[in-house]
Amino acid sequence: MSREVKDLRSALELLSRIPGQLIETDKPVSAHGELAGVYRYIGAGGTVKRPTREGPAMIFNNIKGMPGARVAIGVLASRKRVGYLLGEEPERLGFLLNRALQKPIEPVKISEENAKCQQVVHLADEPGFDIRKLVPAPTNTQEDAGPYITLGMCYASDPNTGESDVTIHRLCLQSKDEISMFFTPGARHLDVFRQKAESEGKPLPISISIGVDPAIEIASCFEPPTTPLGFNELSIAGAIRGRAVELVKCLTIDEYAIANAEYVIEGELIPNVRVAEDQATKTGKAMPEFTGYTGAANPAIPLIKVKAVTHRHNPIMQTCIGSSEEHVSMVGIPTEASIIQMVERAMPGRLMNVYCHPSGGGKYMAVLQFKKSSPSDEGRQRQAALLAFSAFSELKHVFLVDEDVDPFDSNDVLWALNTRYQGDVDTVFIPGVRCHPLDPSQDPEYSPSVRDRGITCKTIFDCTVPYSMKEKFERSKFMELDPVPFAPQLFDRD
Repeated sequence: MSREVKDLRSALELLSRIPGQLIETDKPVSAHGELAGVYRYIGAGGTVKRPTREGPAMIFNNIKGMPGARVAIGVLASRKRVGYLLGEEPERLGFLLNRALQKPIEPVKISEENAKCQQVVHLADEPGFDIRKLVPAPTNTQEDAGPYITLGMCYASDPNTGESDVTIHRLCLQSKDEISMFFTPGARHLDVFRQKAESEGKPLPISISIGVDPAIEIASCFEPPTTPLGFNELSIAGAIRGRAVELVKCLTIDEYAIANAEYVIEGELIPNVRVAEDQATKTGKAMPEFTGYTGAANPAIPLIKVKAVTHRHNPIMQTCIGSSEEHVSMVGIPTEASIIQMVERAMPGRLMNVYCHPSGGGKYMAVLQFKKSSPSDEGRQRQAALLAFSAFSELKHVFLVDEDVDPFDSNDVLWALNTRYQGDVDTVFIPGVRCHPLDPSQDPEYSPSVRDRGITCKTIFDCTVPYSMKEKFERSKFMELDPVPFAPQLFDRD
């Protein structure tokens, strides 16, 4: 089924045919806080304040004040749904992405006449141009600094080498033709490109593609060292689909965009210009982040000057709630692939699976399922945890479990914590390590041991059984049988 998905529309069409995966509403809704407020109850999940749940993706067909605008949300807010869209079992998605990493397919460039994203063109120098009226970007809450593009595929190139990259950034609409862009310090290739251009006093051309194939959204979230500077993550999306991602030359800047996107914003990052993220609202807050907390508005971040907006006929805006399960899917699954790749290289055949848990927003917590097959494997599980920290620098906690524990079942993991773990011997602390500044506990005000914001104590919870004692920790042996004939209505037959 996944090969039929080529863009957002075909992805939504696929979901519409699977019971419980997509709903639509024609009820009028405000993009200012209300849309996200509704979806919080429908299917946000993740670290969103309870009550929330896993539910279907949703399309809002009637946005107040924006006739004809449609907004899709929650497309990736379920691991099971990601499995449908990528054509893989939910528990094996990390392995799918790891295979794609091994055989990347580079993007190709097509002509403008074949680019659906340029069916309608709005130039910034035309009278009445206003990006806020063209792109129905919502606010997650009424405290947000402004309308945010949360799923914009930002594409730019190294001004010296010409190597290109795609990543997702926090983009706030600031005026009719200006967008602020937040960069996590030291974590994104596009920031390297921006700094190079800025050092020469030059603007950096950048395209923002919105509403694309979910494979692109997932692939864009890989980070170093798995994808080093110069690695174009669009090639991973190509490998997932078995065909190259198509790009088209922008109309007003010297850069490319994703050819079948619903919307494309063309612009330039202006050198040596900084703006307050909340300059329009003065709320002091940006938007909800993966931690479950609202990030502080940055007082000085780079600015994009918009040159044009192009889109398909009857475009569909795609958005997400920053702290939802959607973030977990996009960030967590590539992280799982990165951990699998690094551990498998060092000790083949021992790591059974990895799950980046929703409670960590896909970034802070990973559960590693590890198999010890001989006495010499004892201790290697902790080495695997250390490799996981190396594979993804923003990982904070690693839980190690045996092969008989389901890493995707939180109750099973906590069972292992309660019956196979002793805090004084099975906890490994690694203090003073750089992690992620959005964790409010990673602050000197929280603890004198934290020397700078974004530094943390990384921790390994070793819930594996010592190899010499495995026979004493055997789980109760129930009869293996096929339960479907006894209760067919309870089992998914897809």
